[in-house]
Amino acid sequence: MKPLARVLRNGVVAGVAAMVCVGFPVAAHAAKAKPAKAAAEPAGPTEIRLVHQLSPEREEALQKLVARFNEGSKDYRLVVQAATWSDTDAPHMAILEGSDEDQFLGAGKPRYKALSSVMREAGVPLQTLKPPAMMDRALTDAKGQLLALPVGLSTPVMYINRKEFQRAGLNPDAPPKTWFDLQQALGQLFDAGSKCPYTVSQPGRVMIGNTSAWHNEPVAARQGKGERPAFNGMLQVKHVAMMASWHRARYLHTFDAQSEAEQRFASGECAVIAAPSSSWTDFRRKAGFDIGIAPLPYHEDFPGAPQNTLADGAAMWVAAGKKPAEYKGVARFVAFWLQPENQVAWQRESGYLPLNRAGLFAAQSDVLGADLENVKVAVAQLGNKPATADSSASSFIGRARVLGILDEELSAVWADRKPAKEALDNAVTRVQAMFPVPR
Repeated sequence: MKPLARVLRNGVVAGVAAMVCVGFPVAAHAAKAKPAKAAAEPAGPTEIRLVHQLSPEREEALQKLVARFNEGSKDYRLVVQAATWSDTDAPHMAILEGSDEDQFLGAGKPRYKALSSVMREAGVPLQTLKPPAMMDRALTDAKGQLLALPVGLSTPVMYINRKEFQRAGLNPDAPPKTWFDLQQALGQLFDAGSKCPYTVSQPGRVMIGNTSAWHNEPVAARQGKGERPAFNGMLQVKHVAMMASWHRARYLHTFDAQSEAEQRFASGECAVIAAPSSSWTDFRRKAGFDIGIAPLPYHEDFPGAPQNTLADGAAMWVAAGKKPAEYKGVARFVAFWLQPENQVAWQRESGYLPLNRAGLFAAQSDVLGADLENVKVAVAQLGNKPATADSSASSFIGRARVLGILDEELSAVWADRKPAKEALDNAVTRVQAMFPVPR
């Protein structure tokens, strides 16, 4: 860690660090008690609770971060608990994702206080990157201000088993760039004896949401005052039909459990996988072989491709209805998390994307080597070209219920019960019924 600390103290990163680090006033001491009476017990630090449902490895990274915060804080003590959100015992902060986040943001009185307001009222600068257009829109308000801290962002990338590539006579240092090139490579892997040449983690997210953005093709269309789903166009049908042909040829293998595809790749059974960029840390811990990482392939017959992919994942929300002093503790913890060395440690240990320029600059450092190779590939892919209206995040494609519908319809394609067009048309109809367009 010492070489990294020197990097962060020098050059442009040090300049960002100076902006991120914030000095906090020390709370005034209570007046001394009268000599005739026993001295009053000093008030202990204010307790701040944070709940999450992170994986054990990422929980460990979070616990390390919190321990460092508590060591340097006299006024606040942060307590971390692996638990679901509960209105009856609402914590101060909750790291949420998927259906848990959807329920938290459901209809009714808002359960959260906007992060931008928490920081502003506490007088603590919020040193994050400007929310990009390719990030989940649920995390920002109409003015582009952050509602929650996107601590668990990732984007799908391609991983390869370098040993399997070499065994099949393929060059692992030149991974396929187009889907046609990948098809040729999968054929060689299959002929060389691979039982699972290719698999996908979170098919709906990869094959529809990100493949559409990567080709600058819309997943929604304006209708009146809102959007209607439109992810059944030429690109989406072409891509799913291609994946169906791979499935019939035994090039593509799909699995019911969300994590099973990643487990099959980490075990060495599958040679190539499209999976979140954050999975890099898990693969390096569990796999007994060298792993290559590359951008998602693209269809070269779509002008302008590749464009950009999308960033989504877990976010830390601040609960509504807490005391001002407690919100100040939350603000201090957020500022601490955004300090350069904490950003680097979080990226390295969790695999997630940087939250500010300090983390972004550190990710480009040669000192870190392969530790943050996933971040380099993911950031380059997300910013390959400036996001357009068609390649930006939509208001519904990343929602857990929508992704569930997509995965169900895609499963019917893999089972040869529906052709690609019928499955995607049906998915659009189901999603439209779930989210009717306002008139």
